[in-house]
Parts: sequence; C-alpha cells; structure tokens
Amino acid sequence: MKTSRLEQAIFTLNARQMASEPDSHIGAIDPRALLVVTAIYLLAMLSVPVISLGMLIWFAVYPIISAPLAHIAYERLFIKSLYVLPLLVVIGIFNPIFDHETAFMAGNIAISCGWISFLSIIIRGLLSVQAVLLLIYVAGFNRMCEGLLLLKVPRLLVTQLLMVYRYLEVLLQEALSMHRARQARAYGKQSYGPRMWGSFVGQLMLRTFARAERIHRAMLARGFNGSLTWSRNARWSTPDTVYCTVWLIVFALLRYVDFSSWLLKLLTPMSI
Repeated sequence: MKTSRLEQAIFTLNARQMASEPDSHIGAIDPRALLVVTAIYLLAMLSVPVISLGMLIWFAVYPIISAPLAHIAYERLFIKSLYVLPLLVVIGIFNPIFDHETAFMAGNIAISCGWISFLSIIIRGLLSVQAVLLLIYVAGFNRMCEGLLLLKVPRLLVTQLLMVYRYLEVLLQEALSMHRARQARAYGKQSYGPRMWGSFVGQLMLRTFARAERIHRAMLARGFNGSLTWSRNARWSTPDTVYCTVWLIVFALLRYVDFSSWLLKLLTPMSI
C-alpha cells in the first residue's frame, strides 16, 4: 500500500523526536554543545557582508563535514533544505532589478551587486536550514529542548516549543483521518475542489482543537502542572569542549579570512 505524504510527515515528526544515530561520531555530544555551535555558526555566517560571496561559500564546510560524522548523507540534507528555495527566491528576486551597481566584471559581462546579493540570500538560507536540520537530526527534538533548558532558556518557552512540535502530529493525524474518509467516499476522485477546501480546512481546525482539548484534559488528570519533566541526563565532558573549541576556531577563520581571495592569488601565476 502506497504511503501518503501525510503519513510520511507523521513518521518524520516521530523519528525526529529522538536522535537519529546515537552511536554516530557526534551522536553522544552534549545537546548544549550542539546548540552553541549551531548558534555561533549562524551568527558568523549571517554576519558576512552581502557582497562577500566568496567568503560565504566556505561556510558550507560545516554541514558537509558534520553530516557524515552524524551518519547522514549530505545529499539528503541538501535536498531537504531545497524546500525553502521558493521562499528564498521570492525574498531576493527583486534585488537584481533594483540594484544595478557593478560588483565585478566576468570578461565583458558586468555582474551587478543585485545578483550577488540575490545569490547571497539563497546560500545563507540554504546553509541556515541545513544547520538547523543537522542539529535536529543529531540531537533529536527532545534532547534539543533539554539542551535549551540547561542553557537557562525560560522553561515556559521550551515547554511551548515542545508542545507546538508535538501538536503538529495531532494536526497531521486529524488531516490524515479526514483524507482517508474523503477517499473512501470520493469514488476514485483525487483532487479537492475549491469549495471543498474551505470546508476541509474549517473541519480540520475544529477537530484538531477538540482533540487537543481531550489531550490536555488527559494530561491534567495525570498531574500536568504547566511544565514538563526532563531527564537531565546530559553531562558536559571533554569531547564536548573539544567539539565546541574546534568549530569555533573554524568559524572565526571562515569569518575573518577570505580564503577565496587567498586561493585565487595562490593559483594566479605571478607576473614577470
């Protein structure tokens, strides 16, 4: 039986609650270390000047190296990040139209700053998504939230974040139930008409709210007081310190050293 996209989304949400490969090279790293490295990576990458496209490309080193260490194929990570590509294109599509200032010449062709900033937006967006996906794949959503709590992020915020993630599954399960009911009565018709979409979305929200209310009452009956209980199994160790130190040094070098210009000068033959 063919698995629907809704079922695949539910399976993915369930799988991402826990670490995908706990026995990988970096699977045992403390979630706090993973969070700190990811945050510093995003800050360093996003602070690169828009026009410095050569420096920005080198930041792909982090996901390319970390993915195999987590036993994850980088191609899989890259394909997942492409889901945000249409949004990135919409954000930056007007830059080449309004910014005609010449950045550099490629032979007889003038490359404008608008095109450079457009490519910069796309690269930054894809690398940011890859870094976040890598964090969730390695740590799992539960350990990531535990790491946030250990980093003194407000408990209310962490609880809300985890509850939103878990209630996404409730929404998808109700959508899957309605989709199957509709398929059983559609006599082979696959698509939804415009009139049916409004009714479908409205019923989905009502069913989701009703089920969420039942889940909330069940949690209260079991002693839920507004905050979740965490295992606190994370222990900071020497490998965590080494992991953070190495990557922070790499990020500092990538941020302040233009390796592209250095490599270009090295490969360009010296004039006599």
